[in-house]
Amino acid sequence: MNERLFDLLISSFGEIFIQGIKVTIPLTIISFLLAMIIALITAIVQVANIKVFKQLARFYVWIIRGTPLLVQLFVIFYGLPSLGIVLDAFPSAILVFSFNTGAYASETIRAAIEAVPKGQMEAGYCVGMNYIQIMRRIILPQALKTAFPPLSNSLIGLLKDTSLAASITIYDMFLASQRIAARTYETFALYLEVAVIYLIFCTVLTKLQMLCEKKLQIE
Repeated sequence: MNERLFDLLISSFGEIFIQGIKVTIPLTIISFLLAMIIALITAIVQVANIKVFKQLARFYVWIIRGTPLLVQLFVIFYGLPSLGIVLDAFPSAILVFSFNTGAYASETIRAAIEAVPKGQMEAGYCVGMNYIQIMRRIILPQALKTAFPPLSNSLIGLLKDTSLAASITIYDMFLASQRIAARTYETFALYLEVAVIYLIFCTVLTKLQMLCEKKLQIE
């Protein structure tokens, strides 16, 4: 590594990292929180076995899981304007990432809920609780312990998937590295650098996941 390349990597690290803090992390957090709401509603609708809503939920999951994330981004950001619906890049990304992650997470939550013994539901009815109370006080707290590890993996996966937002002009870490590479022609080194920064963020999330899992086990 020559001195010029070393100086370039040092100067570019800050620019790329700042875009991670300003754009990539907020995009990930907002999308994941919305995804969890979507996933929870979708899972409960399926578990409740309300025929029409269950079929709608299954159709939504089928569509999202059966189409590429990049295609979904292009349909929303580049395709909707032809129908007269224009969304900015950031809201478009949040919309797509939320519904995409929500579809996968809903299957995780559904499986976790169904793993709770059915006797728990019956016991709740016996003490006078309604369905919503049973789900909130008995079923979901138990299901959370089962669902937490795979949901944490979904969060880490979402963080990495946000790199696709660069394809719809969002100036995130990946697009920042692309622009620096375009003017310096040091593509290999800069793409390795952005990969290292993604690795740092994912490692932090992994450590937080392990701490939360220990806390859940203790409880």
